[in-house]
This record gives sequence, C-alpha cells and structure tokens, in this order.
Amino acid sequence: MIDLTITDGIAEVVLNAPSRMNALNEEALAELQTAYDDATAAASRGEVRALLLRGEGRGFCAGRDISGVTPADDDVMGYLDGKVTPLLQSMGAFPAPTFAAVQGACLGVGLGLAIATDVVYVAENAKIGSPFANLGATLDSGGHWLFTERLGTHRTLDLIYTAELISGAEAVASGLFSRAMPAETLLDDTRAIVAKVATGATGAFMASRELVAQIRDERLGLWASMANENRAQADLCGTEDYAEGFAAFQQKRPPEFHGRSPSGTK
Repeated sequence: MIDLTITDGIAEVVLNAPSRMNALNEEALAELQTAYDDATAAASRGEVRALLLRGEGRGFCAGRDISGVTPADDDVMGYLDGKVTPLLQSMGAFPAPTFAAVQGACLGVGLGLAIATDVVYVAENAKIGSPFANLGATLDSGGHWLFTERLGTHRTLDLIYTAELISGAEAVASGLFSRAMPAETLLDDTRAIVAKVATGATGAFMASRELVAQIRDERLGLWASMANENRAQADLCGTEDYAEGFAAFQQKRPPEFHGRSPSGTK
C-alpha cells in the first residue's frame, strides 16, 4: 500500500489504500519505513533533493487501522513506541527538505506523519483533530505536543474533549501548518513548489532545519540561536553551493545549485 517513485531529484511517497482512507497497520508502517530508508539511500547518492508525502484518494491518512484490533490483546507500546515513533524520527531526519500534501482526514498516526514533515500544505477542507474521545483512547503520535505548542492548553483540551475536527483552513489560520489550498489544486501546487526546492541549496536548507529544531527542542533564546546561526553560516561558507550562490549574484544570473551538504559532499 506504500508506493515510492524517484523522478528529477524528487522522491514521492504515496499512501495507497484509499478504501481504508490510508489507515496504517503494522505491515503498512513497515512498508513506509522501507520507503523512507530507500529514499534516504538515494539522497545519500545525490539522487534525491526533496521528498513529497501524500495520500491517494479522499483522505491523507485516517490514523491506525484498528479494523482487526482486539483491545484485550493489543500491544499498544509495540505499535506506538516500537514502530510509529522510530518511523516518525527517521522521517524527521530525512536528509533533504520534506513536504506533505494533506487532503481529507489527517488523524492519529496520520497527524504524526504531518508533524514529522518539514512543510505541510493542507486542503482547505481537510479534517484535523482528535477523534479519540469516541474510542476511549487518547491522542498520540505527537498530537498533544503540536496542539499545545500552537493552540494553547484550552483549545487543545477543547478539541480532545469534544472530538471536534477543524478544517485545513482553520488549522493554517491557527498556526498548525503552512498553507491551505483548494483541494482540487493542492497536489499540483505542492508538486510545483517541491520541484523548485529540489533545485535549491540543500545543504543550506538542512542547516536551517537544524537551527529551527534546536530552537524548538532546546528552547533557545535569541543570542544562543544567533551563535548557532553564525557557526552554521561559517560551515556553509566552504561549500560549492555557497560559492555558486555568491558568483551567480555577482554575475547577475540564476544560480545552479547541486545540493551539496555543509561538508561539501552530497
């Protein structure tokens, strides 16, 4: 149910079980992990400079496939801690910019997939939230962190207690994700942006992602973050893309980046 294609420097990972709203069981999680591993290997060879994650059909991902789960013998920790969390961590560490195009349902583990992606574009009519009140379960896959960080404690618990879902447009207006787009143009518009980013200075992008992660995870203040920026800029100074960017600016022409890392290698 997981498809991976690599074309023109872009890895496209597709959740392809539309009849189940792309809900993920353990087998699908393993396939998704393999897809990211394969894309990572391609990125290390310089063949991938951006990644797009999307879902086939009406929904992005409705979460865990619980159609065959019996609560009495459900290994929740084995599924979440043993499979979901490592997958999300590897997604977050992908060595090139990552994007998600989210339409329809984005719930549970599906929400976690979005959280683990660098940039998320959502359809205006996407459905995002915590439906777990109806299951006697709790929000997982990083949802508590995202909602509390962006929405505050009151709105977070409101969504959790009521199981109400918010639209993609409201999610973007609330600061959860980057942009809301019409559902009918979401994929084409996202692909166009990803194609442009795939020709950019990948090493510089990854340096910025690390700086943003440090601010988020270490709660850095202005001056500590600025010191990290200075070091990152100094590291980039010796790369081919840095030299190309300055040369292109001075020669008044578009730059031709090759996606070099701060170390100067692909």
